[in-house]
Amino acid sequence: MDTLRVELISTNPRSLEEVSRQLKDIAEKMGIRIKGPIPLPTKRLRVTTLKNPSGEGTSTYHKFEMRIHKRIIDIPNPDNRFVRRMMEISLPEDVKISIVMLSK
Repeated sequence: MDTLRVELISTNPRSLEEVSRQLKDIAEKMGIRIKGPIPLPTKRLRVTTLKNPSGEGTSTYHKFEMRIHKRIIDIPNPDNRFVRRMMEISLPEDVKISIVMLSK
């Protein structure tokens, strides 16, 4: 029994939800049951820098943060038609996709 695992990664949660909704709609139209989208914990990348370039004066800081959102969709027993339709989806620039076939 093979399972297709689709991992979606983005810094924009709206575009991530849009792509996962498109995958879910394709699966529903073809009669394929999917598991997901399963949200994974959001990774926060933080950078703190000193405002004053010389280091003199008061200790004030700039704080920057980038959040990385992930979703996993599992598709048990995918057929070739579904994989072809899945490849035709247009992805926004900020969404990265990883597709892995899991064998059990």
